[in-house]
Amino acid sequence: MSKTLLRYTALLEGISWLVLLFIAMPMKYLGENPLPVKYIGMAHGVLFVLLVFLIVDAIQKKMIEKKFGATLFIASFIPFGTFFTDKRIRN
Repeated sequence: MSKTLLRYTALLEGISWLVLLFIAMPMKYLGENPLPVKYIGMAHGVLFVLLVFLIVDAIQKKMIEKKFGATLFIASFIPFGTFFTDKRIRN
Protein backbone atom coordinates (compact mmCIF):
# COMPACT_ATOMS: atom_id res chain seq x y z
CA MET A 1 0.00 0.00 0.00
CA SER A 2 1.25 3.46 -0.82
CA LYS A 3 0.37 6.97 0.17
CA THR A 4 -0.71 7.55 -3.42
CA LEU A 5 -3.39 4.86 -3.12
CA LEU A 6 -4.55 6.37 0.17
CA ARG A 7 -4.66 9.83 -1.40
CA TYR A 8 -6.62 8.78 -4.49
CA THR A 9 -9.04 6.71 -2.45
CA ALA A 10 -9.66 9.68 -0.14
CA LEU A 11 -10.28 11.93 -3.14
CA LEU A 12 -12.63 9.44 -4.79
CA GLU A 13 -14.48 8.95 -1.51
CA GLY A 14 -14.84 12.71 -1.18
CA ILE A 15 -16.15 13.05 -4.73
CA SER A 16 -18.62 10.22 -4.22
CA TRP A 17 -19.85 11.88 -1.00
CA LEU A 18 -20.44 15.17 -2.83
CA VAL A 19 -22.21 13.45 -5.73
CA LEU A 20 -24.39 11.58 -3.27
CA LEU A 21 -25.27 14.71 -1.29
CA PHE A 22 -25.68 17.26 -4.05
CA ILE A 23 -26.84 15.23 -7.06
CA ALA A 24 -28.30 11.86 -6.04
CA MET A 25 -30.19 12.99 -2.94
CA PRO A 26 -31.94 15.89 -4.71
CA MET A 27 -32.81 13.52 -7.57
CA LYS A 28 -34.38 11.17 -5.03
CA TYR A 29 -36.35 13.70 -3.03
CA LEU A 30 -37.11 16.36 -5.63
CA GLY A 31 -37.23 14.22 -8.75
CA GLU A 32 -38.66 11.11 -7.15
CA ASN A 33 -35.92 8.95 -8.65
CA PRO A 34 -34.30 6.75 -5.95
CA LEU A 35 -31.95 4.79 -8.26
CA PRO A 36 -29.02 7.26 -8.18
CA VAL A 37 -28.94 7.08 -4.37
CA LYS A 38 -28.93 3.30 -4.51
CA TYR A 39 -25.97 3.01 -6.86
CA ILE A 40 -23.94 6.05 -5.87
CA GLY A 41 -24.59 5.26 -2.21
CA MET A 42 -23.29 1.75 -2.69
CA ALA A 43 -20.15 3.01 -4.46
CA HIS A 44 -19.62 5.61 -1.75
CA GLY A 45 -19.99 2.94 0.94
CA VAL A 46 -17.41 0.70 -0.69
CA LEU A 47 -14.99 3.63 -1.06
CA PHE A 48 -15.54 4.65 2.57
CA VAL A 49 -14.81 1.15 3.87
CA LEU A 50 -11.73 0.93 1.62
CA LEU A 51 -10.56 4.30 2.92
CA VAL A 52 -10.90 3.16 6.53
CA PHE A 53 -8.89 0.01 5.79
CA LEU A 54 -6.20 2.06 4.04
CA ILE A 55 -6.01 4.52 6.95
CA VAL A 56 -5.56 1.66 9.43
CA ASP A 57 -2.95 0.03 7.18
CA ALA A 58 -1.05 3.31 6.78
CA ILE A 59 -1.00 3.81 10.56
CA GLN A 60 0.23 0.26 11.15
CA LYS A 61 2.99 0.70 8.56
CA LYS A 62 3.94 4.06 10.16
CA MET A 63 3.23 5.92 6.91
CA ILE A 64 0.98 8.35 8.77
CA GLU A 65 0.59 9.21 12.44
CA LYS A 66 -2.41 8.07 14.46
CA LYS A 67 -3.54 11.65 14.99
CA PHE A 68 -3.56 12.35 11.25
CA GLY A 69 -5.34 9.05 10.62
CA ALA A 70 -8.08 10.15 13.01
CA THR A 71 -8.21 13.54 11.28
CA LEU A 72 -8.55 11.88 7.88
CA PHE A 73 -11.29 9.60 9.21
CA ILE A 74 -13.25 12.52 10.65
CA ALA A 75 -12.70 14.57 7.47
CA SER A 76 -14.37 11.81 5.45
CA PHE A 77 -17.67 12.63 7.19
CA ILE A 78 -17.50 16.31 6.27
CA PRO A 79 -18.35 17.43 2.73
CA PHE A 80 -15.10 18.64 1.08
CA GLY A 81 -13.19 17.34 4.13
CA THR A 82 -10.94 14.89 2.30
CA PHE A 83 -9.90 17.63 -0.13
CA PHE A 84 -8.46 19.66 2.74
CA THR A 85 -6.39 16.70 3.95
CA ASP A 86 -5.03 15.92 0.47
CA LYS A 87 -1.98 18.19 0.71
CA ARG A 88 -0.94 16.62 4.00
CA ILE A 89 -1.23 13.09 2.57
CA ARG A 90 1.16 14.04 -0.24
CA ASN A 91 3.84 15.17 2.22
